[in-house]
Amino acid sequence: MAEVAESSKPMFAGLSDVSISGDIPVEGEINVPVGTPSQDNEYSTLDEPVKDTILRDLKAVGKKFVHVMYPKKSSALLRDWDLWGPLLLCVTLALMLQGGSVDSKDDGGPQFAEVFVIIWFGSVIITLNSKLLGGTISFFQSLCVLGYCIMPLTVAMVVCRLVLLGGSGTVSFIVRLIVVTASFSWSTFASTAFLADSQPPNRKALVVYPVFLFYFVIGWMILTFSPSA
Repeated sequence: MAEVAESSKPMFAGLSDVSISGDIPVEGEINVPVGTPSQDNEYSTLDEPVKDTILRDLKAVGKKFVHVMYPKKSSALLRDWDLWGPLLLCVTLALMLQGGSVDSKDDGGPQFAEVFVIIWFGSVIITLNSKLLGGTISFFQSLCVLGYCIMPLTVAMVVCRLVLLGGSGTVSFIVRLIVVTASFSWSTFASTAFLADSQPPNRKALVVYPVFLFYFVIGWMILTFSPSA
């Protein structure tokens, strides 16, 4: 009978006698890490003056222009991408291509739209081609690189406009040909220097070829430009 009475006790009945002594310290902390206000506001630019924001963005655009003029293996142009520089270069190039003899009847309107379509649509096609070939660069990073690398061709357009002020003879054409060829080569070299590492080794040629055609078309537009009489 004693065995039956003992088996009828609850399984965990003995645990009620167990107590935790007050002398035993409870180790560990349960704290939710909360950042200090200074840390949270360190990266916030919502409260800064508009002047500081504009100056910071212009400084960043200027640094990217330097990277294009002196291309080297750097991730700055890819990491801190933006489209302000490409937009500025596209507008500048389109404005300088206005007033040519080809579009003198309609005040150069189609020429402006043509430059925009070639630059932006061409950049999108090259970016999609890069992604389909297994490139690791993002869509907007590629647009940023291709847009910023138009800078040498934009400089070539400024030089060609100045050369055309002295006439459009054979000497003028040779000078413009040399300037445009050098700028085209520099744009192609600079863009491939930034984009090459993001492509598979056995497919780099398939990525460089569309870039070559892209800048060649822009260079051809600059070379064949002649001001309206």
